[in-house]
Amino acid sequence: MFIKSRVDTRILLASAASLLILTACNSQDASKAAAPSKAAATVNGTPISQSIVDLMVKQRAAQGQPDTPESRKEIIDHLALQYLVSQEAVKKGLDKTPEVIDQTQLTKESILANAYVQDYLKTNVISDDMLKAEYEKIKVKLGGNEYKARHILVATEAEAKDIIAKLQKDPSQFEALAKQKTLDAGSKASGGDLGWFDPARMVPEFGAAVAKLEKGKFTLEPVKSQFGYHVILLEDSRAKVVPSLDEVKDGLKQQVQQESLKKLIDDIRTKAKIEIVNAPVTVAPASAPAATAPAADAVKK
Repeated sequence: MFIKSRVDTRILLASAASLLILTACNSQDASKAAAPSKAAATVNGTPISQSIVDLMVKQRAAQGQPDTPESRKEIIDHLALQYLVSQEAVKKGLDKTPEVIDQTQLTKESILANAYVQDYLKTNVISDDMLKAEYEKIKVKLGGNEYKARHILVATEAEAKDIIAKLQKDPSQFEALAKQKTLDAGSKASGGDLGWFDPARMVPEFGAAVAKLEKGKFTLEPVKSQFGYHVILLEDSRAKVVPSLDEVKDGLKQQVQQESLKKLIDDIRTKAKIEIVNAPVTVAPASAPAATAPAADAVKK
């Protein structure tokens, strides 16, 4: 099934507070920037531009907050207080300190990076034809069958062969033998039942063996995997249901946007010259003992 993962296209997106800090850190710069815009208020002669108020209204609206005269007054009051405190900081020369300069630069880079991403998404619209082409490619990958099966996992080939010999005499005892002998704790109580699954989600040997079985048949030779030896019974199979384009259109659009944006960023990175000065020395961690796969995951990748 398509994974409708949310695409986060915001690269170092600054918060509203960070944006205000950037705007108010230097009152002289704020005054110059606000000059072309109508002033919504002034703070000791420094204008709070209407465009900044409108920007905050837009940000709040995106969060579900209504645009009302009261909310605009609240925004202006908040900005006025921030400008006042900012002006006091400038009087003390705090805008010239290395830490504040670094924070201001970081916020500026964040806003510019986000603006670039938003501009790219706006000017590179994903068309219906692009979505259809991507859908057809994924549809092919999602095709095929899914299976309903049971299995018995044991530690040795000899144990598996012994179970197969018993099943050849009485196939109906598969469930009972699974409850008694399987090492797969996840399916032991249900008699080895794995439910419906895509063979591609299983370890290769298991998936390949299931795909070759006929309905109602079990493997006549033990199937060896990294977890041990499996005896597998195929109970049923069916064609996988692929959701329609309309059902996955929104998620697919986000996926295509994400892939397109990643390609763009990777291309920018490839062409750039990035030099790391005084890189910290990485100390290799002490080796840890290899983890043993839990029995419940014995047939899954």
